[in-house]
Amino acid sequence: MKENTKKGSYMRKLTAGFISTLCLAAALATPAVAANQTVTGKIVDIDYYARTKNGRGKGLDENLIAARASVRWEGMPAGIVTADGKAYQITGGVTANSNVKIAEYLGKTVTVTGEVSEKDGMTMISVDEVKGSK
Repeated sequence: MKENTKKGSYMRKLTAGFISTLCLAAALATPAVAANQTVTGKIVDIDYYARTKNGRGKGLDENLIAARASVRWEGMPAGIVTADGKAYQITGGVTANSNVKIAEYLGKTVTVTGEVSEKDGMTMISVDEVKGSK
């Protein structure tokens, strides 16, 4: 009988350890919910910025024509770049209807608030309202 008690105790510990491991794995697999953050920076064509961030223009050509065409008419994503060079791709309500709301802010410094997340190495911010001059 003593051996059965040892075996039962062992099985309970093994089961508890297995369940703990499953709970930990589930917690790690679940993406963290990001809190809203406020970001101030310049609105750019994020694709062009990624290619030219170390060169002249830093995401914008001299007269904004290419950036506006790319964001507004080609549907390329816009982004916001902070003074320290951190770049966020903009998602959310301001990107509706082929970026019509955000395209008017290209080249301007604005403040946005939204939920920050990361996907495939890109930091994104979901924005529904832009504060700044058009």
